[in-house]
Amino acid sequence: MKRRDFLKGVAATGVLGATGFPGIWTKSGNAWASNNEIPVGVLFSLTGPVAVVESTLQNACLMAIEEINAEGGIHGRMLKPVIEDPASDPATFADRIRRQVLRDNCVSVFGAYTSASRQAVLPVVEQHDNLFWYPTLYEGRECSRNVMYGGAVPNQQQQDFVPWLKENFGGRFYLIGNNYVYPREENNVCKMILDDIGGEAVHEEYVPMGHSDFGSVINRIRDMKPDVIFCTLVGDSDVAFQRQMHAAGFDPETMPVASLTRSEIEVKAMGGAAAAGHFSSAPYFMGHESAANHRFVEAYLNRFGQDEVTHFVNEAAYFQVYQFKAAVEQLAPSDITPLNIRDAAVGLRMLAPQGEIEIDPNLHTYLWPKIARWQADGQAEVVQQSARRMAPDPYWAYEDQMCTAEGLVRT
Repeated sequence: MKRRDFLKGVAATGVLGATGFPGIWTKSGNAWASNNEIPVGVLFSLTGPVAVVESTLQNACLMAIEEINAEGGIHGRMLKPVIEDPASDPATFADRIRRQVLRDNCVSVFGAYTSASRQAVLPVVEQHDNLFWYPTLYEGRECSRNVMYGGAVPNQQQQDFVPWLKENFGGRFYLIGNNYVYPREENNVCKMILDDIGGEAVHEEYVPMGHSDFGSVINRIRDMKPDVIFCTLVGDSDVAFQRQMHAAGFDPETMPVASLTRSEIEVKAMGGAAAAGHFSSAPYFMGHESAANHRFVEAYLNRFGQDEVTHFVNEAAYFQVYQFKAAVEQLAPSDITPLNIRDAAVGLRMLAPQGEIEIDPNLHTYLWPKIARWQADGQAEVVQQSARRMAPDPYWAYEDQMCTAEGLVRT
């Protein structure tokens, strides 16, 4: 079956639905599918400091699985979600995905939010030639052939954002993030851009995951008077920081917090009033006007509650399940393996809630960069949007390296 664009298969019960055909396939020594089921791993934290975000990724992933099963599954087989809670701990991520791959025979695993967790599962999926679908924005500088990257990389968030912030507010940036690989690498990219455009990082600091007392940070910000607070805090830390900034009376008109990680879910937790006037850069916001997004939001709220929100990471957690489905449908039943699914996925286009997306040969995703200002009602007003989808370049800030279909290339 030839690879095809996947633009028009919008089913009544799913934003990205389509039908399959019956078939049976096995892996030597293990059944990839049996009893009319295809086991897929679902590996998102339901406890711990990033559960506030990861639980909503699981919601979106399971919603897509339910929609696909309601339409007859894939090749006549139902998707069987094998759910584990890695509890926001990278070591537990590695242990649980090993179970899903070896014990449960999952043909792919969907999961994770932090880069630390992604890096923890990477050796497992590479050793066992499985496929990990990672929906989250991340820092780039990775080129695994066993990971499907659905989230934004630095060029898709910072290339337009940092110059826009300097132009509108000034070039003195205060960098604050959690102490792990993602914030440190994103801040390195931010500093490179600032150097190129005549800005500067006046201060840079990191706090542990789950950190919640930002009194000393706020005092330093008050003393240093930066133009922009560039924030790569995640989960509970971001919520606590913004609440305390708001309580301290900082004016977003003169000193905005500019975040790469803050979405509707964090804003809901901190309160719209605390976030109002500050900015985020992301490929998707809940208020995006499109028929596909209206269907996605309506289905999500009907499934999980009218007071819930969609955001740019759970949108990717949703569309990646449909990318998996579309890739499997390109293969003859006897050819279904994790790596064949990977190869079939390259070049697939589909209409996601944010717009038409495509999987690049480097296994990252073409996305639609947007800059938005948060409103008191918890929603985001887009103030600038890319006129076209942007190609993913995970080594964009490093001219001597690039990620290709063959892997990392050094020039």
